[in-house]
Amino acid sequence: MTTKAPLFNRLALIGVGLIGSSIARAARAQGVVASIVATARSAATRARVMELGLADRMVESNAAAVAGADLIIVSVPVGQSGAVAQEIGRHLKPGAIISDVGSVKASVLRDMAPHIPAGVHFVPAHPVAGTEYSGPDAGFAELFVNRWCILTPPQAADHTAVERLAAFWGALGANVETMTAEHHDLVLAVTSHLPHLIAYTIVGTADEFAQVTRSEVLQFSAGGFRDFTRIAASDPTMWRDVFLANKDAVLEMLNRFNQDIAGLTAAIRQGDGQALFEHFTRTRAIRKGIVAVGQDSPAPDFGRPHPGLPHAPLRRPYAVDDE
Repeated sequence: MTTKAPLFNRLALIGVGLIGSSIARAARAQGVVASIVATARSAATRARVMELGLADRMVESNAAAVAGADLIIVSVPVGQSGAVAQEIGRHLKPGAIISDVGSVKASVLRDMAPHIPAGVHFVPAHPVAGTEYSGPDAGFAELFVNRWCILTPPQAADHTAVERLAAFWGALGANVETMTAEHHDLVLAVTSHLPHLIAYTIVGTADEFAQVTRSEVLQFSAGGFRDFTRIAASDPTMWRDVFLANKDAVLEMLNRFNQDIAGLTAAIRQGDGQALFEHFTRTRAIRKGIVAVGQDSPAPDFGRPHPGLPHAPLRRPYAVDDE
C-alpha cells in the first residue's frame, strides 16, 4: 500500500485562532504536510495548542517558527501583517512560500511585500470561511470544505508556487479562485465587509434602544435578529482592521447601500407596496441562487451542520485578546 507524499515538508503557522487551528487540523487529516510548527502571542495559547495536538512543535517567536519552513501561513489581523513580515523576512528559507488568510488583500500586499526577500514566493490568500468563534478550540478540519479560497498573487508571482498553494487549499477541501487584490477587496466589500458592518450597527441600535429592555431584546429575538447577532459576535480586532484596511471599497458599497435604504424608506413612506414587493422578490432570488451553487443550504445552522462536532468551542483557559 502506497502513501501519497505530503505537498509540503514543514508548515509554519503564525497565529492559531479559528483559521490557523482549522488549517492545522485539516492539514493533518489530509496528510498534506509532514510536520507543523506554530507560534502564538500568549503562553496560554501556545500551551493549549500543544494540549490539542495541533502542532508538532510550538515556539515562542515568529522568527523561530518560520526557520526551515516550506510553507508559512500568517493568520493574524490584517493590521499586524506588515510587522510580522518585517520580523520574519530575513529568516525565510529560499524557495519557501509565504501566504496569509486576511480578508483584505491590497493592504496585505502593500504591507508585506517589501519585507519578503528575493527567492521567497509571496502568494496572499483568503479562505472565505469562518464562524463567530475564535481561538484554537474553535477550529475544525471541515471548515474549508466546499468554501472558496481566493488567491491574489502579485503580477510577477512564480506560477509553480501559486499552483502549489492552490493544491494545498484544494486538499483541505476548498474551491480555489485567483484574482487581483483590488478586485478581491471590491467583491468582499459587498459579500462580507458591508454585511458585517450592517450587523454590528443593527445589534448596536437594538442595544441602545431605550424603550426596549435588554431582556426583551434577548427574549423575543426573531430569526433575523439572531442571525445578525451571530455575525456581530465576530472578533472585534480583526474586523476593526478589515474596515480600516479596505475603507475605500467599503465606503463605496456603503454609499450604494445608503441610496438603496433611501429608496426603500421612500417606498414605505409613500405606501408603495409594488416597489417593496419587486425588491423583495429580486433579493429572494439571490438567496435561492446561493443555495443552488452550493454555498449554503436551506438547512438550519446556516447550512453548516457538523455531526459529531460540538456546537460551541471547548471551554478556553485564556482570554480572546490573547489569541
